Amino acid sequence: MKTIILSGPGKNSLSTSLMQRTLAEVRAAKDEPIFLTGDGDAFSAGLNLRELSTLDVAGMTTFLGTLEELVKALYEHPAPVVAWVNGHAIAGGCVLALCADMRVMTAREGVRIGLNEVALGLRFPPLTFAMVRARMTAPALERVLLESALYDAAEARALGLVDVIGEEAAARMTISSLASHPRDIYAATKLLLRPRLETVEDERRRFREDTIPYWASPERRAALLSVLEKRR
Repeated sequence: MKTIILSGPGKNSLSTSLMQRTLAEVRAAKDEPIFLTGDGDAFSAGLNLRELSTLDVAGMTTFLGTLEELVKALYEHPAPVVAWVNGHAIAGGCVLALCADMRVMTAREGVRIGLNEVALGLRFPPLTFAMVRARMTAPALERVLLESALYDAAEARALGLVDVIGEEAAARMTISSLASHPRDIYAATKLLLRPRLETVEDERRRFREDTIPYWASPERRAALLSVLEKRR
């Protein structure tokens, strides 16, 4: 089993370097089970807005392309993947948690999880949205995306954002149980349940010509800086 710890400044916010490092670790795991969690008291506070606010189209292409690759690698990993949501999992942090086969969330008071991209004015990249849509029921997904709120563990479980409320011991027990199954049958059944994430050419074109320039626009970068100022 491989333990992957999201670790970086800003409560493990997803910078290009953190995502590239995590992607390399996922690929290095090959067909071994993955236990995914965050460093310290957070899982991940989401995409690194400070970095995002500085990126031009070329930089944004790398950033969002890395996010899409990481989502695909985690979601399609053939062996068990368990996320222990040990603290806040916001926006991009929630996205990575949803990639896991099972998600265990701490009961610690004050911890929240959610997809608040709409509130931040951010459009989903195509593979990321396809993964999120595949992992949640339609009514719950509509509420979570359009409400753009952050939820405690009990409400997150009711919505399907997490599966179990518990601490690290429960998460470790979960991955041990999943890893006890025959590896080849687990991988084959997982592939039946979740076909590989793919996009058609029209979606890739819109991503290149519309989504990336939108994220890199001066107006969007200024809005992200405003969000950062409000958090100070």
